[in-house]
Amino acid sequence: MTVGISSAIAGNGAGDAHESPKQLVDALHSAFGVHHARAVHAKGVLLKGTFSPTAQAKKLSRAAVFSGASIPVTVRFSDFTGIPDIPDTADGANPRGFAVKFHLSGGAETDIVTHSFNGFPTATADEFGQLLRAIGASGEGVAKPTALDQFLTNHPIAKTFLTSQKPAPVSYATLSYFGVNSFCFINARGQRTYVRYRFVPKAGEQFLDAASLNSKGPGYLLDEIATRIAATPVEYAWFAQISEKGDVIDDPSVAWPESRKLVKLGTITIAKLLVDQSTADKTMLFMPGNLVAGIEAADPMIAMRNAAYPISFGERQ
Repeated sequence: MTVGISSAIAGNGAGDAHESPKQLVDALHSAFGVHHARAVHAKGVLLKGTFSPTAQAKKLSRAAVFSGASIPVTVRFSDFTGIPDIPDTADGANPRGFAVKFHLSGGAETDIVTHSFNGFPTATADEFGQLLRAIGASGEGVAKPTALDQFLTNHPIAKTFLTSQKPAPVSYATLSYFGVNSFCFINARGQRTYVRYRFVPKAGEQFLDAASLNSKGPGYLLDEIATRIAATPVEYAWFAQISEKGDVIDDPSVAWPESRKLVKLGTITIAKLLVDQSTADKTMLFMPGNLVAGIEAADPMIAMRNAAYPISFGERQ
């Protein structure tokens, strides 16, 4: 059974964490199988482009990524689950993923990892591990109520997440993507602003109806993005959603209200596919806590994600 979960591996704060990073990766394997690809968002495609910041971004953060110069980026679009050959048409391919690596001067890098759903099914690493193991124990032929049925009964946010995914997209480039964790921007004056990330496509959000989806092949999104990029660059606006008093900073299962202000940080222009996809995908690691001065993790689970991702990276070498 494959269902959408998230691009994030959530964790508790250091004081109350029970799931270890290795246990979380093992839980992903229990849900989706053991292999030498990524433990989650295993199927994807890498592309190159540039990022151009706005003047407003520099007012929020002194990070080098907002210095004013255009910066090379590598991006990865992906399907969900840890199933390397999942059809793009499968329900379990949602939410889709979008990761960005910014290549700064002097060899420095900073990364962002997002997905196409504004939220996360659980608040803690313990709950996320329980959910993954429940999925692994609830395949076809298992007596009802399954472990997953029981988990969702007691976790309504997770149930809402699993039953509220968007339809299949026309393209990876016709989806908005959301960062579920919170970060703190610090500007040159020392002012601190809590934000969550959002990427909005210039092409607008576009989805397939059931009849159109039925006509698509298992790799239609990979084929479509290659054709699209060959014809014209893909553009994304990167926004910071600004928190207000009372917004939950450390719980990714709680989305901030849509009334919150969005500040445009810049534009990502994606221009071409990487040539050697297999080698590049094996060696490319996007770390959600790989930050630069002027940006700090505001959500303690980012540390857990940063500890889990290298474990999965090592398994695919």
